[in-house]
Amino acid sequence: MDLIICVLGLLALAVEGIRCQGVYAPPSVRIIHSGHACNVEEERHTERVYTIREGETLELTCLVTGHPRPQIRWTKTAGSVSDRFHDSSVFNQTLNIAKILRTQGGRYYCKAENGLGSPAIKSIRVDVYYLDEPTVTVHQSIGEAKEQFYYERTVFLRCVANSNPPVRYSWHRGREVLTQGSDKGVEIYEPFFTQQGETKILKLKNLRPQDYANYSCVASVRNVCAILDRSVIFKLTNKTASPSIKLLVEDPIVVNPGQTVSLVCITTGGEPPPILTWICSNDSLPQRSVVKGGTLTLPAITSDEAGVYSCVASNSVGNPAKKSTTIVVRALKKGRFWITPDPYHNDDNIQIGREVKISCQVEATPPEELTFSWLKNGRALRSSERMVITQTDPDISPGTTNLDIIDLKFTDFGTYTCVAALKGGGIPEISIDVNISSTTVPPLFFSFLVPPNLTVPRGKSPLVTREGDTVELECLVSGKPKPIILWSRADKEVPMPDGSMQMESYDGVLRIVNVSREMTGSYRCQTSQYNGFNVKPREAEVELIVQYPPTVEPVYMEMRQGLGRPVVMTCRVLRAHPSRVLRFEWLLSNRLLHAGAFDAQRDETEYTIRSLNRDGWGEYTCNVINEAGAGKCTFQVTGKAYPPEFYYDTYSPLWQNRPRVYGFKLQWTQMNPNVVDRIVAYRLGIRQMGLQRWWEQEIPVDGAINKGELMTHNLTELIKPESYEVRLTPITRFGEGDSTIRIVTYSAPINPHLREFHCSFEEEAICMFTQDKNDDFDWTRHSAATRDTKYTPNTGPSGDRSGSKQGFYMYIETSRPRKEDEKARLVSPFFNIAPKNPYVITNPPAYCFGFFYHMYGKHIGTLNALLKQKGQTTSEAPAWSLNGNQGERWKQAKVSIHPTSSFQVVLEGIRGKGIEGDIAIDDVTLEEGECRDPPPNLSSKSPSTSSHIWLLCITLVMTLLEGQR
Repeated sequence: MDLIICVLGLLALAVEGIRCQGVYAPPSVRIIHSGHACNVEEERHTERVYTIREGETLELTCLVTGHPRPQIRWTKTAGSVSDRFHDSSVFNQTLNIAKILRTQGGRYYCKAENGLGSPAIKSIRVDVYYLDEPTVTVHQSIGEAKEQFYYERTVFLRCVANSNPPVRYSWHRGREVLTQGSDKGVEIYEPFFTQQGETKILKLKNLRPQDYANYSCVASVRNVCAILDRSVIFKLTNKTASPSIKLLVEDPIVVNPGQTVSLVCITTGGEPPPILTWICSNDSLPQRSVVKGGTLTLPAITSDEAGVYSCVASNSVGNPAKKSTTIVVRALKKGRFWITPDPYHNDDNIQIGREVKISCQVEATPPEELTFSWLKNGRALRSSERMVITQTDPDISPGTTNLDIIDLKFTDFGTYTCVAALKGGGIPEISIDVNISSTTVPPLFFSFLVPPNLTVPRGKSPLVTREGDTVELECLVSGKPKPIILWSRADKEVPMPDGSMQMESYDGVLRIVNVSREMTGSYRCQTSQYNGFNVKPREAEVELIVQYPPTVEPVYMEMRQGLGRPVVMTCRVLRAHPSRVLRFEWLLSNRLLHAGAFDAQRDETEYTIRSLNRDGWGEYTCNVINEAGAGKCTFQVTGKAYPPEFYYDTYSPLWQNRPRVYGFKLQWTQMNPNVVDRIVAYRLGIRQMGLQRWWEQEIPVDGAINKGELMTHNLTELIKPESYEVRLTPITRFGEGDSTIRIVTYSAPINPHLREFHCSFEEEAICMFTQDKNDDFDWTRHSAATRDTKYTPNTGPSGDRSGSKQGFYMYIETSRPRKEDEKARLVSPFFNIAPKNPYVITNPPAYCFGFFYHMYGKHIGTLNALLKQKGQTTSEAPAWSLNGNQGERWKQAKVSIHPTSSFQVVLEGIRGKGIEGDIAIDDVTLEEGECRDPPPNLSSKSPSTSSHIWLLCITLVMTLLEGQR
């Protein structure tokens, strides 16, 4: 039965091998930290918290696996949507924030995607720690008289400091530490939170002579992140008083533009001496302002700098003192006028003999200084029974003057001028002219205002133009006075070409430069309010048609194909105006291949190469043409091979050849290898970073490359610790394809996460284990399949812990020249512990260290597991030990360890009396928590029949997979 299952399994593997994508894999991701971390707290079921001090450098690295190489993006979210990266995201493997700010704390996400499966996302919370200088403010209360001989005088000292984590306060009087209950005249309130941060209050009841002293508030975060305590001192005396000030200026201050204004503020009381500052109602002081002591100088003041200026005095006693003054900059702004016809007449003309009112309005600063005068034909006009002049009519807006013409007559023709000025001069006057003239009118009517009229010139609508041209939309306007024309879109609620909803025109012409297809549509021209004349607005519409060349897709496409295969190119029209008359032409370089008219039923054209040859390589262009121009599809037809994809999923492809030299296992797959002609070789280029010279060699390829097939080439003789740039280029009979470049960097391996640490020694990097430089000899990495056939019999394992002869393990070779009691020591990488309390380790965490060992042979010595802790001067602590022959089988050891700081585990093998003493280890693990009961020992001495069958299956699978290469 087992044999049948094995055969079925092999058939399934064979079928799957045909379909599989080799080493292509969706992304996975994890985040590691470096930089200046104070602590990284590992929460078992919630999150990781990375603690860093403000001003230090945050460095987070996103380690990804997956093939092809995933794209990495860092993003951040915090308490609000606005608290994000200024550039929204960072497309780097490492996120580096120099001099991190407290506002940059929050949750950081690393997202990796390579088009296979769902994106992988991991996050880490960054907590920025800081402690600001504390500030002390003093407040006092004076109660009412009690029995006419006693006043209660109580003083409160308030201490505030912003911090993360929460601050702890302590009060001192001189060198004396004040605590609740230590002095009957002192009360200490528990901290409470305000908008400024956490606050601590010291209350001094009924001040006594000994209460006049130096008080210091010490703020502490208990040396978290090595943040030292901060303190502030306040001296309380019988003269301590809140500040008072005096402003030596008028209120308000009225000035002309260009004048220099100086504001003087002096202190009249306060102990300690107050500090003076100036503030402005406009959020900030003008850039050109000069502050010297209590004097604020504003040179060449402008209207924009007008506002309320305040002098503020503070000495941390009571509330700050504040005095303000207003600076008014005199100005006259542009005025306007309007005419009110007979309110009982509905015509656009005004009947002679009725009343006409001319109103003039001007904005002025200050408004009370505004004066008006009227002129007729340049001569002063005085108020009379028929010409009534009024100012600041209560029924209309301020700053207005009216001229009422009672019983309108022909003799009232002329130019009326409204003149506005400010008292005291210094500001130019503003004058507004209103012309009243006669035209041919019906009897008994006087038409001094001609109503507006709008028309569109013949041939100006619809107006046809081409994209990119300059066009003028025109509406003819008439009337006296001539009104301003307002242009807007009539057919949709979209902005005008300048981005506004309306555009003004004084001559009725709307000029549009570089017109685009989006500007096609109806435009409305409309008269503005007829200078206040109460008539109905006139309007007209102009239709604009913008012709543009066809928009096509694809604009550019690279098409790769092998010789002798067909190539089909399709150019599709998305939109065009006009779209009825379209023609096309296909060209190779500048040579015409095919041309014709577009089929009315189709929106695309095709060109087919039935069998690609060398002359067919090149740039093909399809021009789709209408009256406005041509749209162009470009196809680059080539036999160039796609770039290779470097394989990044090997855990650590570095290895050491000699003390100063290292090697690198370069691995890659080929993108779409079957699309073009067979790849016959790769050109490998390598150069040391910082140098110009490239070394090149060709790597031949035997046979066709399958999609997803992993290829390998060993780089040797790389000098430590230099980095190298590697360039890999595929070669076909077309020539060189696209290259791929990566950087090979020699660096210390990265400490894996504790919960994920498992090492079976399958990779040459042996999971960052290192050989102790002070031991007598080294552990050796081997598999039974590659081990020397002349090895010592009757000792050592015949396979790895799983029973596979291809699997690797570590062992000590005890043959000569090894001597009795010589030691081989294998040292693990450093592991960082994750205490629940990031500051004090009261209960050391527990970890379970496990491994499989094989101790078979009559001369077996001793195997020790030792705990080595960072920063401790004592020798390594023994955690587990065993000696002597344990039989021809793999057994498991588990031991609980309780480190109090970063630690390593040392596996020490000691040679016995003779050569039959090889000791082997495999499958080393480290897990959080106490060890559970170990599983039963695994025996590889006498496997069952089913085990033999499965071993045969494994061998056949390996053979099959090797054959597929």
